[in-house]
Amino acid sequence: MNILVIEDNDQNMYLTEFLLSRHGHSVLKASNGADGIALARQSRPDAILLDIQLPGMDGYEIAGVLKNDEVTRHIPVIAVTSYAMRGDREKVLAAGCEGYIEKPINPDTFMKQILSFIPGGQK
Repeated sequence: MNILVIEDNDQNMYLTEFLLSRHGHSVLKASNGADGIALARQSRPDAILLDIQLPGMDGYEIAGVLKNDEVTRHIPVIAVTSYAMRGDREKVLAAGCEGYIEKPINPDTFMKQILSFIPGGQK
């Protein structure tokens, strides 16, 4: 699978890319919303992992743009975020994300979590 990761923290990006690559997935990377949206439109990945706390355009706004675009609306968007307060999961899902994974991620369960939000991912 081709997976786009929109994440501004270098350490989080490194770990995410490492885990995805280790499981045979191709990784596309963007460190901000504008680049992530452009890359999603251009490459049409199988899934998008989206940090919520990003500079400029936050993850809620990015999810809204992606889900209101004919080209990208079908792509599953999974929020990977440190926002873990009451109501944060609901807010992420209301923004259009199909899934929600809390940071810090658990390397042992991360891939299973991601694949559970992608149609056909749990083959």
